[in-house]
Amino acid sequence: MGSAHKREKKPEAVRRALLDCAARIAIEHGLARVTVQAVADAADVTKGGLLHHFASKQALLDALFVDLADAYENEIEARMAGRRHATGVFTRAYVETVIADVAEPSSRPRAILAVLAIGDARMRALWAERFARMLGRHADTDDTLDLATLRFAADGYWLSELIGSDPRDPARVRDSLLQSIAVA
Repeated sequence: MGSAHKREKKPEAVRRALLDCAARIAIEHGLARVTVQAVADAADVTKGGLLHHFASKQALLDALFVDLADAYENEIEARMAGRRHATGVFTRAYVETVIADVAEPSSRPRAILAVLAIGDARMRALWAERFARMLGRHADTDDTLDLATLRFAADGYWLSELIGSDPRDPARVRDSLLQSIAVA
C-alpha cells in the first residue's frame, strides 16, 4: 500500500485559520463575500474540512461573532486591570478600546462585529445580552447616565470614523472623553 502525503492534523490551528480568513475576507471585501468556498480557499482547506469545523456558513459567522466578541471583551477587561473599583473603570476601558479600534484602521474587528450584530436580530440580541453582562459586573462603578452618555459618544465617534464622516484625531477624541469620565 502506497503512502499518501498526509498533513498533520491540528484542529485548533485549522479552526483559528478559518476564523481569521473569514474575518479578513469580511474586512477586505465585505460580509457578502464570506462564503464557505472563499474561506476554505483562503485557509487552504477543503470545503469539507471547513464544514467539519463549521456545519454551515451561518455556523461560521456565529463562531466569528463569538470569537470577535470574546476578543473585544478580553481587551476591555485587560484595560481595566488594576483599576477594578474606580468610578468609571468600565467606561474608561470601553472608550479606550473603541478609540484604539478607530486608531488602527488596518484591523477593524469591531466593524465586523457591528455589521454582524446590526444585520442579524439574533446577533443583536446576543451582543446586547453580552454587553449587559459586562456592564452588570461593573454596575457599582459605571451605571450612571453620564457614563452611559460617554460610551454612546465613543460609539458614535467610532461609527463616524467607520463611514468616514468625521476627520477628528482619535487621540484627541479619546482624551476628551476620558477627561469627561473624571468629571462624570
